[in-house]
Amino acid sequence: MVHYGNLLIFGAGGYGQVVKELAAETGRFNKIEFIDDNNPLAIGKVSESEKFLKEFSCAIIAIGNPEIRQKIYNELEQIGFEIVNIISDKSYVSSSARIGKGCVIEPFVTVNANSVIGNGVFLCAGSVVGHNSVVNDFCQIDYNGVVSVSAAVPSKTKIVAGTVYRNQA
Repeated sequence: MVHYGNLLIFGAGGYGQVVKELAAETGRFNKIEFIDDNNPLAIGKVSESEKFLKEFSCAIIAIGNPEIRQKIYNELEQIGFEIVNIISDKSYVSSSARIGKGCVIEPFVTVNANSVIGNGVFLCAGSVVGHNSVVNDFCQIDYNGVVSVSAAVPSKTKIVAGTVYRNQA
């Protein structure tokens, strides 16, 4: 098992709590804390990120709004954080799939052969990405959402729970 050190989760809301539990279950982090501008659980605000770099070299963004997620992602890369993936051991990711940085892959997700997952993507529990599909940057595939075979999901798209995304004919 690869061990990463300490993790900062940007966003301490509901999804941040999910990501914290998933990160803890991996056993790859010594310490996990939140950064959030509006939550008392946080150890600091987003504008203070740089001061935490020495103690927390790893980061993940757990914020639903894709515009904000992308903005923070870009800032963290520029500061020098290692933006990590949180991938549940209870998911299936094909060995031929390519996963970007800053992705959360929850339990019971399937990412099939030759699929590409961009940066900052959330694949929620039970979602399926069909073979040869592309899920572009900062998308969210909600619970039991499906990306059909060979589909290409545009950046910042949210596929709502229980729906199927297909390329338009």
